[in-house]
Amino acid sequence: MSPAILLSFLLGYFIVLIIIAFATSKKSADNSTFFIANRNSKWYLVAFGMIGTALSGVTFISVPGEVGAPSGNQFQYFQFVLGNAVGFIIIATLLLPLYYRMKLTSIYSYIEQRLGYFSYKTAASIFLISRTIGSAFRLYLVVIVLQRFIFDSYGVPFWATVLISLLLIWSYTFKGGLKTIIITDTLQTFFLVLSVFMTLYFICDSLHLDLPAAFETVKNSGYAKIFFYEDFMTNGFHFSKQFIGGIFVTIAMTGLDQDLMQKNLSMGTIKEAQKNMFTFTGIFVVLNIFFLSVGALLYVFAAKNGIEIPLDHATGSPRTDFLFPEIALNHLAVVPAIVFMLGLTAATFATTDSALTALTTSFCVDFLNLDKGDQTNSKKSVNKRHMVHVGFSLLMFLVILVFNAFNDESVVKGIFKVASYTYGPLLGLYSFGLFVRNRGLHDKLVPFVCLISPAICYLLSLYSAQLFGGYTFSVELILVNGLITFIGLLLISKKTDQQTRF
Repeated sequence: MSPAILLSFLLGYFIVLIIIAFATSKKSADNSTFFIANRNSKWYLVAFGMIGTALSGVTFISVPGEVGAPSGNQFQYFQFVLGNAVGFIIIATLLLPLYYRMKLTSIYSYIEQRLGYFSYKTAASIFLISRTIGSAFRLYLVVIVLQRFIFDSYGVPFWATVLISLLLIWSYTFKGGLKTIIITDTLQTFFLVLSVFMTLYFICDSLHLDLPAAFETVKNSGYAKIFFYEDFMTNGFHFSKQFIGGIFVTIAMTGLDQDLMQKNLSMGTIKEAQKNMFTFTGIFVVLNIFFLSVGALLYVFAAKNGIEIPLDHATGSPRTDFLFPEIALNHLAVVPAIVFMLGLTAATFATTDSALTALTTSFCVDFLNLDKGDQTNSKKSVNKRHMVHVGFSLLMFLVILVFNAFNDESVVKGIFKVASYTYGPLLGLYSFGLFVRNRGLHDKLVPFVCLISPAICYLLSLYSAQLFGGYTFSVELILVNGLITFIGLLLISKKTDQQTRF
């Protein structure tokens, strides 16, 4: 597949996004538009667009690649997805009504009103760190594919590819913010969903399979095992670990995350926001089934055609993240290659543009107070927002370069490992605020509790086998992290006569 053809389609795609950005921000590009899209977003556009934000390039490449990994993953990821679905329902029924009742722009404002100033700043800081790292990981995944299959051919260094990618994202998000993102994410999700089904079609066509035969091939491939109940103590794939971890990772990474919640808060009513979440949940579960099926068919195709898992140039070891792009770009026809590249780009850039908007919003609201007073939409406030937007783009650039220098494992594992440590304290903070009555915190001690908890969890992950009779943690570690934070908050709390109202 010619790098020039891929590059031309990629540039054409971004030109379309930039045109949409200028069209949506033509009438208004103030802070209210950027932060919450003036609270008039359509729920069906948000529901569809959130698919691209939630799935990202991690799902697009890593999840299919992990299906045939040497560790025997198969369809075990779907156990995690089922937990995700329960988590989304909890968000829709518990957290969204709270956020709408309080008319929040930043969801961390709840922590300030309920627990105090230092708790609030701690929660916002956790989000900024967590989302910056997570989004950098996701963007890194698509950049290494762009580098390997396009920019290496032109001698462009990796850092330049990262910079070009971020400049393109910045160019269509800096004016309209969330109002633009709602539209562009809808378009990008369309390309993502289209690419999934088109990729399935092209692979099945190459294997001479119709739909029933493809189903039977996946079923009999040796990659389709979903539920793992063996060896609870040492098996990270065990159903209970994946399902419970999926619930709490979703609550933390979605319900307590400014990024995805910002889209929900842009709608007019709680009913529309809940309708959005329930619709999104159904589509999310179904699409993940297709991604896993793509993974099984990729390995069947690879075995039939003698294709091995490509090696990582940096480590020299096989890397499952590269199998999908290797087959799509080097072993299928031109059209499947273009469809794949558009889908991958749409998936990952939908996540990154949304994250940059949410990071900018959180910092402007939680640390610069740009949503307060009469100067919210003043020229000075808008200029400050522009500077913050540039600052987070540069920060993400640096994080990706650091990650590229040290990463030696599947990106999907890295993201959820980091999430277990960084998002766990948010679970503890919100749980304390929601469920503990008549107790106030020694607010200045909260940052220390939120630092100690991840440190304890890191030690537990290292020595759990020795401490707990061979038990090893998986994604359920985030629940332990939240529980330790919750206990720590109880220890620094005191009884108060004031009844909480939230």
